Amino acid sequence: MKQSLLLQEAYQSTVPAERETHFKKKKIHKRNKQQQQHKTVFAGNANTDWTMSTDQAVKMDSQPPDSMMTEWGVDLSPKQDKGVCKVIMRPGDEAEYPMTGDRVSVHYTGKLLNGKKFDSSRDRNEPFTFNLGRGQVIKAWDIGVASMKKGEVCQLMCHSEYAYGVSGSPPKIPPKSTLIFEIELLNFKGEELTEDGGVIRRIKQKGEGFSNPNEGAIVEVHLEGRSGGRVFDSRDVQFVVGEGEDHSIPLGVDRTMEKMQKGECCLIYLKPQYGFGDEGKPEFHIEPNAELVYQVTLKDFEKAKESWEMSIEEKLEQAVGVKQKGTQYFKVGQRFILLFISVTCLAWLEMECGLVEEKQRAVHDLILVTQLNLAMCHLRLREYTHAVESCDKVIELDSSNEKALYRRGEARLLKNEFSLALRDFGRVLEVNPKNRAARTQISVCKRKIREHHEMDKRTYANMFQKFAERDAKVRKTKLPRDDSTKEERINPPAKHRRRSREHL
Repeated sequence: MKQSLLLQEAYQSTVPAERETHFKKKKIHKRNKQQQQHKTVFAGNANTDWTMSTDQAVKMDSQPPDSMMTEWGVDLSPKQDKGVCKVIMRPGDEAEYPMTGDRVSVHYTGKLLNGKKFDSSRDRNEPFTFNLGRGQVIKAWDIGVASMKKGEVCQLMCHSEYAYGVSGSPPKIPPKSTLIFEIELLNFKGEELTEDGGVIRRIKQKGEGFSNPNEGAIVEVHLEGRSGGRVFDSRDVQFVVGEGEDHSIPLGVDRTMEKMQKGECCLIYLKPQYGFGDEGKPEFHIEPNAELVYQVTLKDFEKAKESWEMSIEEKLEQAVGVKQKGTQYFKVGQRFILLFISVTCLAWLEMECGLVEEKQRAVHDLILVTQLNLAMCHLRLREYTHAVESCDKVIELDSSNEKALYRRGEARLLKNEFSLALRDFGRVLEVNPKNRAARTQISVCKRKIREHHEMDKRTYANMFQKFAERDAKVRKTKLPRDDSTKEERINPPAKHRRRSREHL
């Protein structure tokens, strides 16, 4: 007992700093044993790797957060001014990094230097999502998250010039505050350029300035196309935006040009409808409905005039050219391209007003033709509602347009709106009694209406039959009980008197 008290007294007389160091060493050793590794990795890129001894880890833990991050973290700031320092707490599990424009999803906790927490996505149990490199978050995040891998957890120290600046973000973040974030990169994916996800872009190298090619611009690019890991196309090419098909460039790449900047290098992932479609590309040995990946570098471009810069003569000339190309594209089955160029043509013409009669008539005729092309295109793409809308716009301008009435009738027939389709085909015959196709379609509509009525009759007949059978079963189960109850009311059962003990 005396020995143990002496040991305890000796232990208590140990220098407090040494005792604290002892416990920290023990704690770090236990953590490293659990993780089966005796190192902590700090990295700013894939090639940076430092290992730290236990004594160094103790030294780091004993430092204030800002000096610790500055000494042990990796400086990611563009000016190398220690404005953004990063320490990896848990390495990522993949080799790939997010790219500019990617949609990234993270969990984070933000603290001031005094340790006070001001925000956390984990408290809300909801990941935070943003587009990387688009200025949607503070500068330090755009810089720091770009250096992370999926699954990685890091601490990020952000000086005020890379965070909320001299004004801060009252009331939680004071002016000129240096912040510490713990960030976990959960996932990332490319930027979707179309609503259906058919074209996805990932920017490998950001371009210069803020100017983009427009419709009709002349662009110089280097492109490399892959399918199933095989390179099928690699070349330098110059073409006009909107006319890439003339150079065997798929629609998705053509459309992406308007989103790029000079010097940009990006990966473009294409679904079949934005690639070479259901016909493939025999000259490149591309099978039908193949998904493609292009790497495209925009070397230079010359913008075309915007519609508001063009004279009416220039717009008419452009529209006539678009009309001719649209006919060619439709013949070879490039309906998506026809769709895009038709919409562009309409954007040029629909806002024109106050023209002399001759030019107004030319604009009117081109709008009619373009809307009719759109209607046909929507029909072939099975977008029947859009087809009806295009025909409606033609009929507003020309109520007796035979093609618009017929195509609207086709769209309504395919939507199973038989009565409306019958009315449209009837109006076609009023305009042109010799239209045999309309007569045939009228017969089809009448037959469909009869079939629909017969189907309704059978449906309702079966429905009523089932109701009748159910009611009969209900009556059958209820009648015996009702009869017995009635009989009991008329002739109630005699009550049995209990015999007295005297009669036993």
